[in-house]
Amino acid sequence: MPAHPARPRLVPLIIACALFMENLDSTIIATALPQIARALGEDPLHLSLAITAYLLSLAVFIPLSGWIADRYGAKRVFRYAILLFTLGSALCGLSQSMLGLVVARVLQGLGGAMMVPVGRLVLLRNTPKAELVAAMSWLTIPALLGPILGPPVGGFIVTYASWRWIFFINLPIGLIGFWLVTRYIDEIPGRRGAPLDWRGWLLLGSGLALLVSGFEQLGKHIASNVAVTAMLLLGAALLGAYVLYARGGRGRILDLGLLRIPSFRTSVGGGTVYRASIGAYTLLMPLMLQLGFGFSAAASGTTTFVSAIGAVAMKTAAPRIVRRFGFRPLLIGDALLSAAFVVGIGLFTATTPRALMLGWLLAYGFFRSLQFTCINTLGFADVPETRMSQATSFSSTAQQLALSLGVGLGSQLLNSSLALRGGLVLETIDFRHAFFGVALVCAASALSFRRLHADAGSAVSGHARVAAEPEPAEQRN
Repeated sequence: MPAHPARPRLVPLIIACALFMENLDSTIIATALPQIARALGEDPLHLSLAITAYLLSLAVFIPLSGWIADRYGAKRVFRYAILLFTLGSALCGLSQSMLGLVVARVLQGLGGAMMVPVGRLVLLRNTPKAELVAAMSWLTIPALLGPILGPPVGGFIVTYASWRWIFFINLPIGLIGFWLVTRYIDEIPGRRGAPLDWRGWLLLGSGLALLVSGFEQLGKHIASNVAVTAMLLLGAALLGAYVLYARGGRGRILDLGLLRIPSFRTSVGGGTVYRASIGAYTLLMPLMLQLGFGFSAAASGTTTFVSAIGAVAMKTAAPRIVRRFGFRPLLIGDALLSAAFVVGIGLFTATTPRALMLGWLLAYGFFRSLQFTCINTLGFADVPETRMSQATSFSSTAQQLALSLGVGLGSQLLNSSLALRGGLVLETIDFRHAFFGVALVCAASALSFRRLHADAGSAVSGHARVAAEPEPAEQRN
């Protein structure tokens, strides 16, 4: 139980702020790359290595997070992950060369790799299951706000201040977060378990790094198609080798036995497909507004930002909605509804009334955030406390891979549409085709959610208890 039960929202808010810092930072740099390249005397295309280095660092180190949290204590690891991320941010802002920036981004990625899954673990260990839906609803907001706020905030900073401030703004957030975690979150002591599975980590980390690199290169024409295909095939082969290796004993870096838990398996499987569609949307939406419709960066940012308002509105409604419908029908219905919203976005044109766009994106933000809350909560509903750290690192690894897959998917859909019509420049029709493809992927996630039992996750949602409660006499009359 939390150390301060009178403030049940404080723990999720503290963790949400730390995760928001990480999500914002992972997207804000893209807007500033041209200015950073000029300042450091580098080609902007080469400087994209700073983004790739961060993503690779996340992919390699996230699988370690569960073992480290168990060994040294979740609160301690979370606190120092925040400090490490903050230090990496400071070094990024002080960088004088591309090499220095890339090294600092790797350090940032190491901090982020510990901060995200271990932060979720801290939340799970400080929140009763009956309150988990409400707590998780706070954690969906950073994931949605970061990609939305990153481009306009980055544009504002590089326009009116030095690019170095896109990193320096993390310093006060990180230091305050460190103090809040120290002051308000209880520690659960670490315990000596199995030794670190070095072989498994090398197999898994190498496979994930190659897959993330391959997905990031899809459609960008930086590396040859042969090189990208080789990355993807070798990455998949290494992950396959890890699966075979993990079946051979206990104490592996990533516990594949968690997939025997139906709710966790569905959360990872269906959640990966759904998150891939969101990763593609995050890439396609600002490109369509700016390249397809001719919006300025500021107009594009203010248009997409309305989705965040829908996400914030969801946090108070989510517990009641989940309690009323339960996870299975909600996940199926919301996946199909989200797909319908994506189809509607694909039908936007440059002449679509701005008010209609804003209203549509507001509603989509609400239901997308609700789906994230359900997926995240369901994944941990039936996981024993002793395996929770493994579950958070497993879930975070799948999430990172899904978002990278989504970005690659969005790029490929655009390029495929461009090639099929023989065009040289992206037009509105290419974005329409891409969004329709993303909608199909989003709807496909419902197939996984159909396999859930009708009462799956009822200990967390409260849905079964509602159904079992007798109707009050005055209502029967």
